[in-house]
Amino acid sequence: QVQLVETGGGKVAAGDSLRLSCAASGLTFSVYAMGWFRQAPGKERELVATILSDGFTKYTDSVKGRFTISRDNAKNTVYLQMNSLKPEDTAVYYCRFGGSVIWGQGTQVTVSS
Repeated sequence: QVQLVETGGGKVAAGDSLRLSCAASGLTFSVYAMGWFRQAPGKERELVATILSDGFTKYTDSVKGRFTISRDNAKNTVYLQMNSLKPEDTAVYYCRFGGSVIWGQGTQVTVSS
């Protein structure tokens, strides 16, 4: 079955960087669009960044210029490089493939001011 495992979260100070990874298994990874989502306490889960199978990327406005999504099809892994982190980036981050409803356990990112 499909499994998604997100790693790389942590507690950092504002302005620091983190790199999240999402390792996928049980699917033909290269054909799917992959997305990073986040959910802050008391808020709905939101789409942060998307990367299509051809490498095209798209970001929500609040992270443009600070976050970079990338993928390594040989490793079945999608990454989210997060620079210049802000306290409002604090959330649990999840990845998703295509339009599926399968989620991993997420990885917590906490940014202190």
